[in-house]
Amino acid sequence: MKKVKLEIVGLSYSQTQTGAYALVLGESKGKRRLPIIIGGFEAQAIAIELEKMTPSRPLTHDLFKSFAEGFDISVSEVLIYNLVEGIFFAKIICSNGEKDVEIDARTSDAIAVAVRFNCPINTYEFILSQAGIILDDEAINAAGESGEMDDLVEADVNDYLKKSTEELKQLLDAALADEDYEKASRIRDEINNRKKS
Repeated sequence: MKKVKLEIVGLSYSQTQTGAYALVLGESKGKRRLPIIIGGFEAQAIAIELEKMTPSRPLTHDLFKSFAEGFDISVSEVLIYNLVEGIFFAKIICSNGEKDVEIDARTSDAIAVAVRFNCPINTYEFILSQAGIILDDEAINAAGESGEMDDLVEADVNDYLKKSTEELKQLLDAALADEDYEKASRIRDEINNRKKS
């Protein structure tokens, strides 16, 4: 079967399911998008790695990476291989240099591992045909501007505008200490925006 390479396009709070997030994957050479509903913990694990943040203690996916590297195991690919009744099935393809092993995993966990190992995320054409949606660049930009695809929560953003940079740095340290990485990401973005202007 023909494989299609995917890239992470966006991560947003799900408008349809409370406490869930929408991970949007897009084919690397096309306009089809594959939205996958994932849990808050997995969304946080993916966002932390994408934003290159360092948690105060290793998360489960970081532990998996350290464990694998400790035994010279590499992850060569994550493959979303099936879709049954709206549920995606994935596997992590690992190698120790002598043999390849396929490990069944939840798609969200597999992708959290993929971003840590910087390995490709692939799926089959039939899955994109069944569950993929087509968005052109204008639709993607509009979704980002409306907040449907990019920022997870905007409740505190206006409050951050009122604070000094030093206060924001203190809030950032507190958010990291509390392991609230979504909040830390928003605070860091505000600090970075101030440095640019």
